[in-house]
Amino acid sequence: MLTRRRLLVALGAASASVLAGGAGCGRTDLAGTLQRIRGSGVARVAIAGEQPYGFSDAGGRVTGESPEVARLVLRAVGVDGIEAVQVPFDQLLDSLVGGDVDLVAAGMTISPQRCGRVAFSRPDFVAPPAFMVRRDGPAGLRSFADIVAARARLGVLAGSAEQAWATASGIPDDMTTTFDAQSSLVRAVADQRVDAVVATRISLLDELRRNPGRQLQVTRQFRVTIGGRDVVPAGGFAFRRGDADLVAAFDDALTAAQASGEWLRAASPFGFTGANLPPASLTTTALCAGTA
Repeated sequence: MLTRRRLLVALGAASASVLAGGAGCGRTDLAGTLQRIRGSGVARVAIAGEQPYGFSDAGGRVTGESPEVARLVLRAVGVDGIEAVQVPFDQLLDSLVGGDVDLVAAGMTISPQRCGRVAFSRPDFVAPPAFMVRRDGPAGLRSFADIVAARARLGVLAGSAEQAWATASGIPDDMTTTFDAQSSLVRAVADQRVDAVVATRISLLDELRRNPGRQLQVTRQFRVTIGGRDVVPAGGFAFRRGDADLVAAFDDALTAAQASGEWLRAASPFGFTGANLPPASLTTTALCAGTA
């Protein structure tokens, strides 16, 4: 069921005020998004409530790598606040295309399929996948090929890049179970409903840290190879395809933040390091074309 929590967040503020459902939350005016959000001082962003990418903390403040980087970048382009709308991960792009939000700040992987619907910023980060398994579970799961060979049951987040990669890697539907939240993945592997779950290693290490009593472990990161080509697991911010001026302004500020060290200061509290910075040679054009 679609649950939305609208949270108006002033940039750099310590807390967020929860908006009443539906109050002042009509669809955005799709014309002149950059001009509009500069004028209002607020951009609506979609998050999925998944740690460490975009979530509300115990005090109700929207945080995570993507909202914090978005705050930093939007401030540089003249937008003083964000209003975060939480939706299930597999409905993020629908929310954007439908005009409910101005951008998606949820650690979304840039893929050719998604590029067919929306525009992406320059790469924000690179975050390879890994598996979470039980300590007493099947051994030797280091790739999707190992999952197939072991006939292991795999849990994936609905609508995620990892779900698409698993399918493209030959894992049949009867070995795959989809879940609507990252926390559900952890419960599923802990309760032995699946043998392994896949997500970015950063996400899984964060889940492991927050679930110390469970007999779980996270594997090393692994490469995904599809059609003889290694997939580059880079994430970015999604925008409507008609908002080229907003994307250009956002990209300029994001590039500057990555070069100055501001990006790392914003992202490091969530488990990101310099190793997650995308190389300057990595482009959204190549990621969208599948040639990166």
